[in-house]
Amino acid sequence: MMASVSGIATNTSFCIFLVLSSLLFASSQALERPPIVNGLSWNYYFKNCPRLERIVRSHLQKVFKQDNGQAPALLRIFFHDCFVQGCDGSILLDGIPNEKDQPANIGIRPEALQTIEDLRSLVHNHCGRVVSCADLVVLAAREAVSLSGGPKFAVPLGRKDGLTFSINGTRNLPPPSSRTGKLLETFAARNFSATDVVALSGAHTFGRAHCSTFFSRINQTDPPIDPSLAKNLSNTCPSAQSPNTAVLDVRTPNVFDNKYYVNLANRQGLFTSDQDLFSDSRTKGIVNSFASNEKLFFDSFADAVVKLSQLDVLTGKQGQVRAKCSVANTRKEALVVEEAVNLGGHMSH
Repeated sequence: MMASVSGIATNTSFCIFLVLSSLLFASSQALERPPIVNGLSWNYYFKNCPRLERIVRSHLQKVFKQDNGQAPALLRIFFHDCFVQGCDGSILLDGIPNEKDQPANIGIRPEALQTIEDLRSLVHNHCGRVVSCADLVVLAAREAVSLSGGPKFAVPLGRKDGLTFSINGTRNLPPPSSRTGKLLETFAARNFSATDVVALSGAHTFGRAHCSTFFSRINQTDPPIDPSLAKNLSNTCPSAQSPNTAVLDVRTPNVFDNKYYVNLANRQGLFTSDQDLFSDSRTKGIVNSFASNEKLFFDSFADAVVKLSQLDVLTGKQGQVRAKCSVANTRKEALVVEEAVNLGGHMSH
């Protein structure tokens, strides 16, 4: 009998040890994550849409298998949404005029916008109308990175969709011709560091760009351009009006990795805003560190994305959960969605 009691005590102690170890591990993981704003949560949909991230990932795996160009397109939608008037899904809204058709958003792919809408339909059919389009934009961008070879990381959720879009706000998007000083100034106004700027620029490690966005770079001497790259670009783009495109990363154009920074060290950045990061003393060291240490780049990129994903977010009753991503809700739809969120949203924090 004493042996049995001793065995029970030993097993109980072991179980307590396992529980404590798990809690300590979870705590250390949480401490490693960047801070998040009030209203967002790392497990916002845990109760009312627990399969959300699996649904998004599974669908995007199929999409990227058919069209891997949608991965960088979805990441671009995320950045262009968040940097204009916050991560509120405003870039998805239709209208005349609208945000997505402004000059700064040239090349936003309609197919990628449709993919967001398809995700909305899948998720709402499975969970009800509780997941916002703004959150789907963030999740799609995160999966675009990880499914293309990049880092896997958590993103906080709980954003609501905005009711308006901003035409003037698109002018704040830094153009491809930006010099590093202007980039640093623009991002510093949003509380981003030089490391954040260089890391987010690494999004140009995959995807393509239209001739009009880099034509002035072909004969550029400051920052310098590799002669063989200049020749290839000249053949691809006989004029700025050419409908052709060029890859952003000459080494691994469809993979999310750190080769973008290797390109910069070899004067092979496609945009002026890219190559100037290697020319400017404030950012050259960061470029070199990312070129030699992919994990450092991945960690820095993930942190910067989490920070970017929280710009001027709408939470609680500040926004809505759109019934269709391209259209703000009617009063009737807004009431239905608000009721659904109120029933489940509070349980997921």
